[in-house]
Amino acid sequence: MKTKTLRVGLFGIGLEAYWPQFSGLREKLEGYQGIVAANLSRPDVEIVNLGLVDNPVRAFAAGREFRVADVDLIFLHATTYALSSTVLPVVLRAKVPVIVLNLVPGQAIDYARFNALTDRTLMTGEWLASCGACPVPEIANVFKRAGVRFHQITGMLTDDPACWREVEAWVEAAKVAAGMFGNRLGLMGHYYSGMLDIHSDVTRHAVTFGTHIEHLEMDELTARRRSVPSGEVEQRLKQFLGKFEIRPECSIEDLMEAARTSVALDRLVADYDLGSLAYYYKGTGVPENEATMASIILGTSLLTARGVPVAGEYEVKNVQAMKIMDLFGIGGSFTEYYAIDFKDDVVLMGHDGPGHIAIAQGRTKVRPLKVYHGKVGRGVSVEMSVKHGPVTLLSVIEAEGKLALLYAEAESVPGPILEIGNTNSRYRFACGAREFVNRWNSHGPAHHCAVGVGHAADRLSKLGQLLGLEVIKVC
Repeated sequence: MKTKTLRVGLFGIGLEAYWPQFSGLREKLEGYQGIVAANLSRPDVEIVNLGLVDNPVRAFAAGREFRVADVDLIFLHATTYALSSTVLPVVLRAKVPVIVLNLVPGQAIDYARFNALTDRTLMTGEWLASCGACPVPEIANVFKRAGVRFHQITGMLTDDPACWREVEAWVEAAKVAAGMFGNRLGLMGHYYSGMLDIHSDVTRHAVTFGTHIEHLEMDELTARRRSVPSGEVEQRLKQFLGKFEIRPECSIEDLMEAARTSVALDRLVADYDLGSLAYYYKGTGVPENEATMASIILGTSLLTARGVPVAGEYEVKNVQAMKIMDLFGIGGSFTEYYAIDFKDDVVLMGHDGPGHIAIAQGRTKVRPLKVYHGKVGRGVSVEMSVKHGPVTLLSVIEAEGKLALLYAEAESVPGPILEIGNTNSRYRFACGAREFVNRWNSHGPAHHCAVGVGHAADRLSKLGQLLGLEVIKVC
């Protein structure tokens, strides 16, 4: 799938009056900013580096340049003292979140060398090259009064891995926020009747995430199935054999139907340029639509694994959570908890329908089902567990007209699962199964959530700050 290149704005600050007074100071500070620019540089990030901004006239111009460049995030490097009037016009015009880099040049000033200098002017210049922390309270004061969203990182310019890991987390969170903005979410069918918890205000999603909603008809997918050539069905069947462990009891007829629907799904996604999809349709009364729905699971699993997460049961909030995890590169498989194993202190979680086969423990099995519980039809379904190791559960929750991010960190652990042709995993929580369930439910989430591999607390908290969302950690 196409991914948006993140544009990061960078500028340093200084005071124009210093340059004629202290020889070499400006060049030294520009060198510091060069280190920041180099550390921010990565193949999928475009750096818009405006250098040192040292007076209000330049500040207004810099704000316009950032706005024209359409930057997603600004890093403000406090290199030395600077007037807040040199900073405010930049960020007011750009209107994006700001990360203040409060970075000293080294671990400590070399006091003995500094005090051995005989030229007081030279000493002052050296001092000014080390006092980037000085203007940060002034900047914070003005930003607070102006309603500017900002965050700060305090550390060292070099030899400070913790500092640069935090910078990396902000960049990763900004990439996800940029990826969510303009993501085209297809909604096909309607809600599963009676599931009141999954109903959601899609306008709120458009406002919060910048999501474009494309409403689709099930007939559109069925119509595309009719025109899939037999050769493409055969090719997709070969792809199934490479991606899945097809159990011998699966019929070739069911697999061929799934292959036909999978090709049609790819065409639908391409035609509407979708980045995610949520669907549900009873499928009764029109045999063709029933056949479409019954054969959708393998194709939606392939889409999910390659960057187009698909949620069943028309779960708008959860496909948003799945897309967030996918943009973080950690998966995002559709799941819900359905039982508690008090003997092993684990929560059993899974779901019917598509699974994120890219984060499966081993190969994903395909099994035949004579009935889809609670749904119409029969056919083939996927069975997988999420990779053993650290995982994060994420739910986009909605209450009182607002969205929020609810998450928990856990471990996917080995052990017996139910071999029923659904996704199934065992999760152990540091707070224990009983306490996890109580804490999770207390926040009123829908009964679905997304699961991804690895722990993502630092990135999720920063994403919430960038989007202005409350972020709630359960454990």
